[in-house]
Amino acid sequence: MPAASAIRTLIVDDQASMRALIRTSLQAIGCREFREAADGEAGLREAITSPVHLIISDFNMPNLDGLGLLRAVRAHPPTAGTAFIMLTGRADRELVARAVQFGVNNYLVKPFTVAQLKEKLEGVFGPLT
Repeated sequence: MPAASAIRTLIVDDQASMRALIRTSLQAIGCREFREAADGEAGLREAITSPVHLIISDFNMPNLDGLGLLRAVRAHPPTAGTAFIMLTGRADRELVARAVQFGVNNYLVKPFTVAQLKEKLEGVFGPLT
């Protein structure tokens, strides 16, 4: 049962307002350590440079989309085990199936509530304290 405050998180989204919403939601759950990136390429650099426990990434971004980031994270041995939650405005089956194929741990559909985010985190890490 991990403490939410111990989970180091990387938030990857091209919209600053969405990164702020995710950060605020994580803070409400009790998470305290997070970094941010504005696209998948920057997110991959961050994940490799300073490893995290969790990546929450938007699907639709410039330069490297969420699926590309997920594939790159899974292909790099030091980051391959990092928990990954895909954030998307589209809940279509094809996208979810592709994300599962590439090793996503969970997905979250926008807009979301703090309770939904916590449920997705607990689906990955187990009950949070």
